[in-house]
Formats: sequence, structure tokens, C-alpha cells
Amino acid sequence: MLSPGQRAGVAVSGGADSVFLLHALRELAPRLDLKLSVIHIEHGIRGAASVSDAEFVAQLASASGLAFHLQKADVPSIQGNLEQAARNVRQAFYAHLIASGAVDRVATGHTRSDQAETVLYRIVRGSGLAGLAGILPVTREGLIRPLLEIDRGEIEAWLRERSIPWHEDETNRDRTYARNRMRHEALPLLREGFNPQLDQALSQLATLAGSEETYWEAEVARRLPSAIAQQTLVLSVSQLRDAPPALGRRLVRRAIEIAKGDRRGIDFEHVERVMEMAHSVEGHDRMQAPGLDVCRSFDCIRIAQTGAQTGTSDFAFPLQIPGSVELPGSGVRITLQILEKHPAPQSSTRTPCVKVVDELDWQRFHGGDGAPSLELRNWRPGDQYQRVGRTEPEKIKFFFQEARVPLWERCDWPIVTFHGQIVWAKRFGPAAEFAAGPESRSVLEVVETGP
Repeated sequence: MLSPGQRAGVAVSGGADSVFLLHALRELAPRLDLKLSVIHIEHGIRGAASVSDAEFVAQLASASGLAFHLQKADVPSIQGNLEQAARNVRQAFYAHLIASGAVDRVATGHTRSDQAETVLYRIVRGSGLAGLAGILPVTREGLIRPLLEIDRGEIEAWLRERSIPWHEDETNRDRTYARNRMRHEALPLLREGFNPQLDQALSQLATLAGSEETYWEAEVARRLPSAIAQQTLVLSVSQLRDAPPALGRRLVRRAIEIAKGDRRGIDFEHVERVMEMAHSVEGHDRMQAPGLDVCRSFDCIRIAQTGAQTGTSDFAFPLQIPGSVELPGSGVRITLQILEKHPAPQSSTRTPCVKVVDELDWQRFHGGDGAPSLELRNWRPGDQYQRVGRTEPEKIKFFFQEARVPLWERCDWPIVTFHGQIVWAKRFGPAAEFAAGPESRSVLEVVETGP
């Protein structure tokens, strides 16, 4: 958890658990060469009692000769759930201290008793397996919980034996809070009536669930390696349909987390709905969840933040020949150049990232004299032209369906026109009237390159 020489901030509320943690780490600090400091958040929830707790912790830090990091907040003024608001304030302050370099890790006083309460509470609320991991010993954000194998009762007995004082938060007895009802009513009843070692059993369940999740996280990372937040993420239907359900559900949850930034408001039914999309014989489907828009089109499922753009607005650019244009926001570039035909094949100078190369007969553009009026624009509903190998003009929308192009890829689909007439479309190639043939003396080459 802690390496020699690290700076550890000890989160001390003033309660028994955090006071014990401070004393324990002070004893270990010389041996591990730890540089300790004390962290306290005054939430402003309990008036004078909150101020008293802050003063008590400040005195502990001073008596120990340790730096003191104090954060004052007016949590009652924050809209929403009071406990969640207080938790957010704490997490934000811890993150600030780590980011600023004041500390490398933040140690909190969560015990096995806290772990038991957390796991049971999540079971009652219908948590998935990931939630049963409970309070993690170490988090990616830099939090550590060294006391998860110690019961609260053991800690209080240790402090009493040494006459070490602590402050008792009277709100811990307030049974209007669900967590306190779990602590003072449900858990004692279950210990007495079913399992005296319930805390240990729930803690062991958390350990097992945590190990399982560590394994599955590695498996998911192999298939969704990008941890970079992005507004949209596309999964293949086969990726979910062919995976074991345990893996498929985790892929969906991870994709949601990447696209949305978190999984708040997302529950079992939402994940199952996405899995149903993947297993459906229907090629198109859509659902919305809190902060999320999920769309299936043919063989792909797009998971996106609500309101995320499906593409840029309409664009149209005059084309210079030779010349190139980069499509807005995509990194895809369309390049046009004139090549003279030779009997022998020329050595290729094209780069490995070339995706599409098509050839148009240059003489068809006013005989090749002057600079024809060519334009690059995006596809628009109603566009149609006659492709090479077809007997009549057809709508590009039909080609999309034929090629199973997802809906969200269509709006930016590049089209080249000549005096308004479509002469080329991405993937579908040249118009029959303008396609280069054996008799063409010079060709207009259309090259699509991209990331």
C-alpha cells in the first residue's frame, strides 16, 4: 500500500477508526520512512460539533508534529443527497492534495465493520458483482484503506486500553440514515440470528468479488484498451453476441463508462437492454438511459453521451486539382491528382494509410481543358447516381443499406460532384459515365487517406 519515502496524508475525522489509524501509522512511519500529514474536512453539517471536531484533529496533528490540511465546506447548501455531497467534497479534496503533490497517498480509516455494512447494503440494493467488492484496499485515485482486516470493536478496545480519546459523531446514531439502520438494526439482527461471524463472511465475499473483478478488468482492457474519455464508442454486434454473458455485460459497462464518463444512473436493466440489441435479429434499434444514447445500426452498436454529435453539419468545398481537402473533424483526407496512363504499370508512391483509390476519366471533364468545377461535399438525403456495373441511377441511401453502413457514419460521407452531378462517392466509387477505362489517356485519381 505504502512504499518507503512516500508522503501519506491520513484522513482523520476525529472518530475512533481514524484516530487509531493515525497512531498506527505514526508508529510505522520511522520504519517505513513515511512522511505523514493529517487531513480533515469540516463539512459544516453539525454546527459547533463540526468545529469542535476540526479543532480536536488540529490539536492531534500539532501534538504529533505533523502538517495539517483542513478543508471547510458548506455541504448542507449543496443540492442533492447529503451523504453523497459530503463524499464528493472529501474525494475532491483528496484528489486536490494528490494532484498538487502535497501527498502521494491518502489513508482512510475504513474497517472490516465498514466493509460488512457496505457489502450488505449493496446486496440489499441489488448491486452487481462489481459492487460486492465493497471498499477497495487501494484505488486508482490514490486512496488506501489499511484497516479493512480489523473490526471496529477491536480498535475501540485498543484506544481505551491506552486512554486515547476520540470524538464520537452523534449522527452515527441517527437512524434516519439508511447506513445507520444497517449498522444498528440489520447487522446485529443477522449476527444474532444467523451468523455471529457475519462481518468476516461479508469481508471475505468482498475479497473474492474484488479478485474476480481484477481478472475481468484485465480481460475487458484487452478488448477495450482505450481508457481515454470520448463522447462516443462503437462496439461490434459480434463482439457482444459471441462473448460469454459475464464478459459481454462488462464490455457494455466499460463502454458506457468511457462514453459517459461514469455509470451513475445506469442499472442492470440498461445493460441487459444493450445485450438484447446485440442478440436481436433486427438490424436497427435504439434506447436512451440517463445521460446516454445507444443505437444499433446493422452490425454495430454506438454508445454515446446524450446530445453527442453524430457528425458535422453540412459541408461543401471547391476542389483544386491537384489538391486535397481534410474532412471536418474526421482526420480523413481526400486528394485529387491527374495521372497520365502508361502501358507499363508505374511503381506505387502511395502511402500505407491509403484506404480508397478510384480513377475517373479526365477527358470527360470538358475534355480536360481548363479547371472543371468540382466540389467535395457530404451526402444528403435524395442523392443518387449510376455506379459502375449498374444499369440505372440509384439512391446512395440504397447503397448504404446494401453495404450495411451504420446510420451515424452517413452524414459525413464524402461525395464529389461536377456542376452538381455526382461523379464519385466514398466506397461506392465513380459514376459509370465518368469512370476511367482502357481507352482513357489521363485519369483523375481520387485517393482517400485517414487515421
